[in-house]
Amino acid sequence: MHIYLGADHRGFQLKTDVINWLTSRQITFTDFGADHFDAEDDYNDFAKKVATALLSDNRPDSFGILLCGSGQGMCMQANRFKGIRAVICADSTDAVETRGHNDANVLCISADKSYHNYTNILDAFINASPLTEEKYQRRNEKLDQN
Repeated sequence: MHIYLGADHRGFQLKTDVINWLTSRQITFTDFGADHFDAEDDYNDFAKKVATALLSDNRPDSFGILLCGSGQGMCMQANRFKGIRAVICADSTDAVETRGHNDANVLCISADKSYHNYTNILDAFINASPLTEEKYQRRNEKLDQN
């Protein structure tokens, strides 16, 4: 498993905590920043880096994790890339369902709203598996169609 990680200024502190969490579980990751707090940085830049890296990675157990204040901007930017299925999860139930039903590959977390339960969300997302029933595969294939 490999994680591609990115955060803007509002997700910066949570990213530090996520790095500690990943390290304690011996999960490898690439940190695409921000590498310092900059109140004027743009979420778009970090989402693009994570999405691009994830799309070039052929491992089926690689994911992106994006952190910003609401999760919304990161999610919208990442989903502009064909093959990225970014989702915002507010709790572990969201994480399990979106991995299972939608084969989500980028987890966006609101640093403002989910800071206190982010470890539950991460655990659930990383440990859930896409469902293999035909209806889920059919629906997920349609996500990448124009």
